Amino acid sequence: MSANGFGHLFRFTTWGESHGPAIGCVVDGAPPMIPISEADIQVWLDRRKPGQSKYVTQRKEPDTVKILSGVFDGVTTGTPISLMIENQDQRSKDYGDIKDKFRPGHADYTYWKKYGIRDYRGGGRSSARETASRVAAGAVARKVLSHLLGNQVSVRGALVQVGPHKVDRANWDWAEVEKNPFWTPDAKAADDWAGYLDGIRKAGSSVGAVIEVVAEGIPAGLGAPIYDKMDSDLAKAMMSINAVKGVEIGAGFGAAELTGEENADEMRPGPDDEPEYLSNHAGGVLGGITSGQPIVCRFAVKPTSSILTPRQTVDKDMQEADILTKGRHDPCVGIRAVPVGEAMMALVLADHLLRHRGQIGL
Repeated sequence: MSANGFGHLFRFTTWGESHGPAIGCVVDGAPPMIPISEADIQVWLDRRKPGQSKYVTQRKEPDTVKILSGVFDGVTTGTPISLMIENQDQRSKDYGDIKDKFRPGHADYTYWKKYGIRDYRGGGRSSARETASRVAAGAVARKVLSHLLGNQVSVRGALVQVGPHKVDRANWDWAEVEKNPFWTPDAKAADDWAGYLDGIRKAGSSVGAVIEVVAEGIPAGLGAPIYDKMDSDLAKAMMSINAVKGVEIGAGFGAAELTGEENADEMRPGPDDEPEYLSNHAGGVLGGITSGQPIVCRFAVKPTSSILTPRQTVDKDMQEADILTKGRHDPCVGIRAVPVGEAMMALVLADHLLRHRGQIGL
């Protein structure tokens, strides 16, 4: 049974393993005549690639993308777009000691139980290395959105919590996101997190994080009322990212603490015959359909399971064992999840935009 693709009219399928020769994706459903180049995709991959600071894995991968099909004379042809990223810095020997043991918190045991075989080199298919393919596909989705809706569309993500430490929303400045290694909009939080993560990194441990993704310039009316709601598809998209354990839209779980009066996003007449909302607790989605407000989604990423502290486990013979994971790992994998979350948001929006165009028109 295939379970490696996502989307309906705009669909992508990823392939490859962490320590294989290459990873990549096939994007199907992109309309023809959209200008696109490898450089348009590379700019987003460069934001996700490893080794950019001491707070992420030091695996050195250029993540150079190659377009193999679906583009001719600089524009999409309407046929499947195949993208490939070669792996160049594998160190499979780092995993030799764990080939018969199951790492706690990893998918080692569940993959082995399901398939009867697992690629122990960096987790194989379950590795976060797979997310580079998502970012490449997301770059195509961004081109679709801007082609059909104009350049007013933006999809931006930010790190809003590391371990127990949250940003101060009074300090929020989107311009700061590109100025620090944590992709956070709070410059003070970035300074504080640097010292905190230095300690975590030197201890060989890890912490979790929360990422917020915001899409603006999306018109009202995208989505569906029941089983293909915009927010349910966003939740599935974000939950499909490696290490994600929770998703919320708008106020999310915080809405449970509000009264009906507080939670209601009151409306007043606005410009261009559109309403003006006085708040956005709904996160830009009402009844599964976009409201025209910014779409706000947050997801929680667990601590990286590969740590240097010995942990108790079992081996394939169900014998007791101790394990520590060597190699190069993220002390906070949530940092590099920011561009991945952006990509998944763009992919969901592009899919729903094409579905809306097919049913209703633009």
